[in-house]
Amino acid sequence: MADTQDTVIEREAMDYDVVIVGGGPAGLSAAIRLKQQAEKAGKDISVAVLEKGSEIGAHILSGAVFDPSGLASLFPNWKEMGAPLDTPVTEDKFIYLGPQGAMDISALPKPAYMSNHGCYIGSLGNLCRWLAQQAEGLGVEIYPGMACSEVLYDDEGAVAGVVAGVFGIARDGHHKPDYQPGLELRAKYTFFAEGVRGSLSQLVIRKFDLDAKSDVQKYGIGLKELWKVKPEKFKPGFVQHTLGWPLNDKTGGGSFLYHFGDHYVSIGFVVHLNYENPYLSPFDEFQRFKQHPAIRDVLEGGERVAYGARAINEGGYQSVPRLVFPGGVLIGCSAGFVNVPRIKGSHNAMKTAIMAADAAFKALQSLDAPRVLEGYQKAYEHSDVAKELKLVRNVKPILTRFGTNLGTLISGIEMTLTHLLGGFSIFTGTGSLHHTKSDAHSLKPAADFKPIAYPKPDGVISFDKLSSVFVSATNHEEDQPVHLKLKDPHIPIDINLAKYAEPAQRYCPAGVYEIVGLETREPRLQINAQNCVHCKTCDIKDPTNNIVWVCPEGGGGPNYPNM
Repeated sequence: MADTQDTVIEREAMDYDVVIVGGGPAGLSAAIRLKQQAEKAGKDISVAVLEKGSEIGAHILSGAVFDPSGLASLFPNWKEMGAPLDTPVTEDKFIYLGPQGAMDISALPKPAYMSNHGCYIGSLGNLCRWLAQQAEGLGVEIYPGMACSEVLYDDEGAVAGVVAGVFGIARDGHHKPDYQPGLELRAKYTFFAEGVRGSLSQLVIRKFDLDAKSDVQKYGIGLKELWKVKPEKFKPGFVQHTLGWPLNDKTGGGSFLYHFGDHYVSIGFVVHLNYENPYLSPFDEFQRFKQHPAIRDVLEGGERVAYGARAINEGGYQSVPRLVFPGGVLIGCSAGFVNVPRIKGSHNAMKTAIMAADAAFKALQSLDAPRVLEGYQKAYEHSDVAKELKLVRNVKPILTRFGTNLGTLISGIEMTLTHLLGGFSIFTGTGSLHHTKSDAHSLKPAADFKPIAYPKPDGVISFDKLSSVFVSATNHEEDQPVHLKLKDPHIPIDINLAKYAEPAQRYCPAGVYEIVGLETREPRLQINAQNCVHCKTCDIKDPTNNIVWVCPEGGGGPNYPNM
């Protein structure tokens, strides 16, 4: 039952033991583990995975240099099973860029675990498609194109499932002829595996005050292109990361460049979202970066085949919220298990999903099943995931305090010594440096800066936002409610434009936000929601926290191939 348009809507309901929101590496791993445990014990449990993308993998975006340890926990023989990871890392470089030159800094101090030896380059989206096949083979029900729009609660306030599959609501709110009220998918336990800044995950974090004892979460934006390069430029297994140009010392970030598969190069650029300058455009910094001689040389003569963007959790150990609440859990990037200096999180997403699945399976075997899966919380606190994150807990705060250049050197020494000292930090002992300011509140007034004159894209190596959105295959049904909600429609002009030159025009990597009407002195914010690639940056970086990202109709958004 739900109240829409002041009318009580009757919905069909389906009951499961576990409902999983999100078909990424965490959600699929949890589903597989639940079924593996049930098969081993000779039990039968029902598991459903709901994915907002048009297919599994459609919204998955990652570098990706993949640590296979989480996958091996599910399938020790993953290689023999044909998992799509067939490019092992063969060479690992770390470079500092100046405006024209480049310096190899691979020899800087860092612990052995920072090496990519034993990792594989590939498409995380394709790996998720493969995981979905394994899950369905075990009896998991997977529903793509089913966006989850509401959390269901029981009479005691515990999570009882979700509403998914609402279609046919027009932009003005009326019900179109193809209106579908959606389904209530009810479960004993609901797993939230929506990825970074998941819309329903944010709701349950607030409702149950899950972040009361953790630091504010920190984020970056990752922009990625997939290129097919000339054979003579291709080095299978080659991994390169850079720091420095075009970002200044106070703006954190860097790049990745990975060679894999059939002459593919994944090239990406990450900007930490605690930057101060409202004129900065992460997208345009990425396009400018590609024109560096050391980078352009790799791409020249090749073809760009895909583009995408996604927010990245960067808070680390001290920003992980409480993971359990009545009726459900947070797994994967819904909670934030990315190891920032390693630039990896998928293995931890899978491992936490396995822990949650084990706790849920055990509880489901009890006649008096607990509503809160404390077993998962305890498993995480004593896990390799927590240990890994704790070893690097001070890296992000050090970069924030000391800048990229000095911060990189200090954090390398810190990581090395913390590893040698078994987790003891020279800065904080057994404690942590803390994140004290949200990324939204890091922006300073536009009056403190000069506008940045970005080079015009050449259409060969660098491109504009709209042509980039085109190759992301992004599509939304246009006559649906705008899924980028303004808490106050006056703020974009009265505050954000007046004080910050409306940074949404620049931090959005897809041209969603435009200020129009300046020529008539009647400016307004225009939201081109159909361009949205679901990166969530606006929900994170808006300086007045005025934009809320909610799920559009299922199946909308990007359709990433090989990303």
